[in-house]
Amino acid sequence: MKSAGYLVAVVFAIITLQARAQRPPKIVNIVNFIRLLEPRNAAITQDVLYQTVVKQVDIMKKYRLGGSFLLQYDALMDPRYQQLLKSLPASFEIGAWWEIPQPLVEKAGLKWRGRFPWDWHADIGFSTGYTQEERKKLIDVYMADFKKIFGYYPKSVASWFIDAYSLDYMHRRYNIVASANCKDQYGTDGYTLWGGYWNQAYYPSRINSYMPAQHEDQQIPVPVFRLLGSDPVRQYDHGLGSSRQGVVTLEPVYNFGGGDSAWVNWFFKTFTDDPSVGFNYTQAGQENSFTWNAMRKGFGIQMPLIARLRDEGKIRLETLEASGRWFKKTYKVTPATSFTVSQDISGSDQQTAWFNSRFYRINLLWENGTLRIRDIHLFNEKFPSSYETQPATSNECSFFTLPVIDGYLWSKKGNLAGARLKAVIDGKEVPLEGGKAAFSRKGASTLHISWPLQSVKGTLEIDLDEKKAVMQLRGADVNWFFDLTTAEGKQLPFVKINAKQIDCSFEKMGYTLIAGKGTFSTPGNVTAWRLSPEQNVMVINF
Repeated sequence: MKSAGYLVAVVFAIITLQARAQRPPKIVNIVNFIRLLEPRNAAITQDVLYQTVVKQVDIMKKYRLGGSFLLQYDALMDPRYQQLLKSLPASFEIGAWWEIPQPLVEKAGLKWRGRFPWDWHADIGFSTGYTQEERKKLIDVYMADFKKIFGYYPKSVASWFIDAYSLDYMHRRYNIVASANCKDQYGTDGYTLWGGYWNQAYYPSRINSYMPAQHEDQQIPVPVFRLLGSDPVRQYDHGLGSSRQGVVTLEPVYNFGGGDSAWVNWFFKTFTDDPSVGFNYTQAGQENSFTWNAMRKGFGIQMPLIARLRDEGKIRLETLEASGRWFKKTYKVTPATSFTVSQDISGSDQQTAWFNSRFYRINLLWENGTLRIRDIHLFNEKFPSSYETQPATSNECSFFTLPVIDGYLWSKKGNLAGARLKAVIDGKEVPLEGGKAAFSRKGASTLHISWPLQSVKGTLEIDLDEKKAVMQLRGADVNWFFDLTTAEGKQLPFVKINAKQIDCSFEKMGYTLIAGKGTFSTPGNVTAWRLSPEQNVMVINF
C-alpha cells in the first residue's frame, strides 16, 4: 500500500503538469546563420567563420540542444559547411539565410553590383534590391542547389528583411513554413523596421511583409518570427537623441545583454515566469560574422541555462521550422500575444507590458511610480510597401506601420513623448502615482493589468484585447485623463481631432483612432491630445 506522502506527491505532480499544459508556451529557437566571408574585417577569415560554426555546434551538442542553422548561398556551396551540417542529428534544422551574395546573383544570370562578394547594402545584399522576375531567378537557383546538396528544400528562410513577393513565391513554389526578420530597430546597420508586431510572430500582408494582415485571405500563410530577443524595457529608446539606435538584445556578443550573466538570467526569468497572452517567444544564437571569440562568453552563459529551463519544462526548445508548423496549426490569423515585465533588473523599478494583435500594438511603461503609454501603432493590410513592386535604390531600407503614439521618434533627450496618466488634485494637473502593476491573462486573448494608486485611493484596471483597450479607475473619485505630449518640432500624423475620433495620415495612408468611450480634446498645455473618461471608463477602438 502506498504511503499518504507518496499519494500527495503524485497528486502534486499531476497538478503541476496540468498547470504547465494550460500555461501559454514559452518558445525558444536557437538560430545561427552562416556567412562564408566577412569583407568588413580582414582578420575575420573564412576559416575563422567556419570554426565559429564548429564551436556553436559543439556547445549545442554538449548540452543536447537542437536548433536551426541557416545558410547564405556562398556558405551553402562550401563543402566544409555541407559536410559539417550533414553530420548533425535530427534535432537540428538546416535552412536558408536570405542575403544575396555575388555567386548567387551571377549563377542566376544577373550582373553583380556590389562592392564586395557579399555587400550588406539594402539594394544589393537583400531581395529588395531586385525586380520581381530577378527575385524569382535568385530563389530558384538557391532552392535547386540546396536540394541537390541536402535532398530537400529548406522549410525555414530568414533574413533581416524579406519582401512580401519573395516570401509568397517561396511559399507557393517551395512550401516554406517559417520565416524570421529583424527585431524592431531604427537605423541600425542602415535598416529601419519600426512600429511592427513587436515580438513573437505574425502573418504578413500580401503587399507588405512588415505589416500584419487582418484577414486570412489577405495574408501570406507563412509566420514571420521576430529575431534577436529585444530587451522589452530598454531596447525601444536606447540611443535616443542619436541617429541610430543602440542594441540591447539576447545576442551573446553584447556586454550588456546576451553576454552579461545578470541580464541573461533576468531576461529568461521574466520571459518564463511573467504572464503572457497567446505565447511568448525568443530567438537565441548569433551569426558567425561576430566570431567565436566575441560570442564565447555569452554562449557559455546561455546554453546551459536554456538546457536547464528545457529540462524543467519552463520553455519549449525547438527549431524554427517546428515553431512555424505549430503556429500554422494553431492560428488561422495573427494572434494576440504579450510580453510583460513584472520586475526589472536590479536597481530599476521599471515595469512594462507589450501587447500585439493583428490590429495594433501597444506598450505601457511604469517608471518612478508613474505610467506612460510609450507606443501605439496601428496595422493595416492595405498599407503597401514600395519594395514589393520596385527595387530599392538606396543602401538603406525602411519599413513602417501607422503611428498613434511614438515614444522614440517623437522624443528628445530630456523630453520623452507619451500619453501620461494624470488627474486634477487640489486644482493642479499632476501625474498619478502608484505601486507595482500586476499582470494576468483574462481568457485566451486578453491581458489584464491592475495598478494600485498611491496619490489617490483607487486602482487603474486595464484590459487589452484583440481590437480595443479598456481602462477604468475604480475606487477613486477624481478627474483623470491621459495627456499625449511630444517634443517640439516633431512631425505628427494628426490631421483632425474630434471628440470621438482622431483622423490621421502617414505616408499618404489615412487612418483613425476612435474613442468607443471617452472624449478627445486639445487643451492648450498639451502638444497633441487629451483623452478623458466617460463615466470613469475609457475605451479605445483599434
